[in-house]
Amino acid sequence: MKTARTLILSSAAGLIALSGAQAADLPVKAKAVEYVRVCSLYGAGFFYIPGSDTCIKLGGYLRADVTFNGGAHGAPAWNGDIGQQNRYANYFVARSRMALTVDTRTATEYGVVRTFGQADIQFTTLGGSTFNPNNLATNLGNNTNLLDQAGGGYVAVEFVFIQFAGFTFGKSASAYATPWQGFPGNINSSLLGGQNTDTGVNNIQYTAEFGNGVSASIGLDDPTVWDRTAVYNLSIPGAIGANETGSNAYAGVHAPDIVGRIRVDQAWGLFQLSAAAHEVSGSYNTLGAGSVPTALSEISGHPESKWGGAVMAALQIKNIPTGAGDDIKLDVSYAKGATKYVIATSGSSPNFAMFGDSGFGYQSVGFGATTDGVYFPGAAGTGGIALTTAWGVRGAFNHNWNPNWSTSLFGSYSAVRYDGGANDNLLGAGTSTAKGALCAAFAASHPGQALVGNAAGNYTCNPDFNVSQLGVVTRWTPVKNLTFSGEVQWFHLDQKMSGSSVFTATAPKPNALYEFKDQDTVLLQFRAQRNF
Repeated sequence: MKTARTLILSSAAGLIALSGAQAADLPVKAKAVEYVRVCSLYGAGFFYIPGSDTCIKLGGYLRADVTFNGGAHGAPAWNGDIGQQNRYANYFVARSRMALTVDTRTATEYGVVRTFGQADIQFTTLGGSTFNPNNLATNLGNNTNLLDQAGGGYVAVEFVFIQFAGFTFGKSASAYATPWQGFPGNINSSLLGGQNTDTGVNNIQYTAEFGNGVSASIGLDDPTVWDRTAVYNLSIPGAIGANETGSNAYAGVHAPDIVGRIRVDQAWGLFQLSAAAHEVSGSYNTLGAGSVPTALSEISGHPESKWGGAVMAALQIKNIPTGAGDDIKLDVSYAKGATKYVIATSGSSPNFAMFGDSGFGYQSVGFGATTDGVYFPGAAGTGGIALTTAWGVRGAFNHNWNPNWSTSLFGSYSAVRYDGGANDNLLGAGTSTAKGALCAAFAASHPGQALVGNAAGNYTCNPDFNVSQLGVVTRWTPVKNLTFSGEVQWFHLDQKMSGSSVFTATAPKPNALYEFKDQDTVLLQFRAQRNF
């Protein structure tokens, strides 16, 4: 009996020990996995960042462009090697880009807090990061300083901003801009006639929503990149070169551009009024002996800064009877001392220097200098900075043939004017106005050909000019978010110089007799783009 009792107790103890060991070997219960959840608060594509109440959306596009007889992204052959049509000009240029976007939003007691960023990874036949608007010889063409190197390329930052309680901080579209920026229907980035900040400008702005689609915005924009063209000091010897463009004498940035808009956005379309104030400031006057200025110096003083500005009216009409989704977009701009609010691209404001066929002489040529203002120090000078006047209109009609095919007809007309009377068009008329000062500087750059009636040339100087553009683009979307586009654009330079002159143009153009004449060019651009 004692043996049996011992056996039973021993067995029980062993079972207890075994069960304890097995319990120790069991894994600890894992925490529940938090799967990614869809966020439906802000539209398709958003999801919650795991472990937070912030929604995020990742997106972007991949794009391939090729342009014939133009610059990357559809810039016409309006200057540089392609403007000269010389042997350095590229017959075509190509660009490949992948854009990546990150959009986050968080609901708070103050409203939605949003952050947004976009980076472009791209490789281009000729890069824009070293683009020099004052060096026409190397703007566009086969120049090694402008080429992305093999295996290289670069990353460009477009939008990077924070939005909170109606405020926007960072690099975003200007409060002045329309929703379509410089693209009412075109795919090229060089449709002139109005302002364009399509890749963002450093700014601070506030937007108030009044309901029923009515809003108002006010902002402070950094003008360094997007809002300044050039200021010419015309007393510098050779200030105006052979191509009627000079060295930029802008002073440093002293004040932001003050911009604002009022917008009505409803089912029928959109109407917007915008305004901007822009400071124009020169660096220094010239210092020299007698009437021959030799240098810029602090002791020579500087011209007084002036405030210019721009205004714009924009209109979009939707639901027009030509078809579902068709619309018309139109904007009209006027600027005084703020020419880039009219002559604007996705890069620098261009100066125009185009060469073509001529009925006599070596070739014909057309010029157009783009400035915010010019000044000529001295007793016979302009009396400070003379602000440049510009105005423009651009727009497009957009038509959908069916869900897979669409076409846009677009165009623009822009004008740049330098203050002065009819007599200022004659060389040697003096320097008291912007037009007279520009013509005097142009004559100084052409010694021996300055007077009307000279045997080497007979011309009348007028720096005013107009530019026109007309184009059509057709798009095919075989599947959702994949689009193939083809665009043709005509560009016309209506320059106001007349007659002919012997002068040395930018190399490799020779010293020869050139006729001043309006110029035309046509480009063709193709694009494939996949959005994701």
